[in-house]
Amino acid sequence: MRNFPWQERPAGCTDVVWRYSENPVVDRYATPVSNSIFNSAVVPFGDGYAGVFRCDNKAVQMNIYVGFSDDGINWRISDTPIEFEPGNTDMIRSDYKYDPRVTWIDDRWWITWCNGCDGPTIGIGYTFDFKKFYQCENAFLPFNRNGVLFPKKINGRFALLSRPSDNGHTPFGDIFISYSPDMKYWGEHRCLMKVAPFEQSAWQCTKIGAGSVPILTDEGWLMFYHGVINTCRGYRYSMGAVLLDAENPEKVLYRSQPYLLAPAAPYELTGDVPDVVFPCAALQDGDRVAIYYGAADTCVCLAFGRISEIIAHLKENSL
Repeated sequence: MRNFPWQERPAGCTDVVWRYSENPVVDRYATPVSNSIFNSAVVPFGDGYAGVFRCDNKAVQMNIYVGFSDDGINWRISDTPIEFEPGNTDMIRSDYKYDPRVTWIDDRWWITWCNGCDGPTIGIGYTFDFKKFYQCENAFLPFNRNGVLFPKKINGRFALLSRPSDNGHTPFGDIFISYSPDMKYWGEHRCLMKVAPFEQSAWQCTKIGAGSVPILTDEGWLMFYHGVINTCRGYRYSMGAVLLDAENPEKVLYRSQPYLLAPAAPYELTGDVPDVVFPCAALQDGDRVAIYYGAADTCVCLAFGRISEIIAHLKENSL
């Protein structure tokens, strides 16, 4: 992939996933209107990259904005939110939008986000060119978050991961999978992954949520996800990975017991919401993967790894 964002593992580092030395790649004040920019999605586009960014403005209104980059590191982000036109519905009401994901399926880029419509639910939209955007029916009733589409149909149907929740700072949450024939009507909801028992993997014992769009590897679907523990300081968000069966993604093959990345750097420990590593996108170039994550609900950061090493680590350290 041309201009793939990448940095080799630092000398002396034995971690499976390592941070970009110049983090954050998008600062909280990267646009004139922003209070924070984080939990954002990036995809290859043209000769470079496009992204859909969560930007909370200085009134702390939550919305999503388009951005472009030649190298996946230096970004030009719009200072006005994306304006949607009706897609498969005329009902495109949205009180807020946050935490987008983006993937290519068939003939267009599909966008999912947490959409405010009588409470948080999963909003869906699409674009052909990142200039005009179309909004579709919400996938589910409230309350739901962390909607992540698979980048190809499963047995002829769209597949979507989500985390049923409540209207506030949810103290629970498992990952579910749902299916649709047309990106409008969703059903056959199945629980995919539950939180881990505290004594086995405490970093993910309170709630978990789908993160990056799954990557199809020779050994199955690789997805980075977040896990949460409730500590005396509050929620602590860390990142793990899961490998799902390629033909039947409802089957979990391997899942992180130790986390891959947890809040430790200053920009992850300090911000609007401290102690947060929240993956939302992963770019693949052969065996290399670049993971975009939100840090402390304040800025966008990058981490790197090698898919073969991550899968080997999962097999050796599976929950």
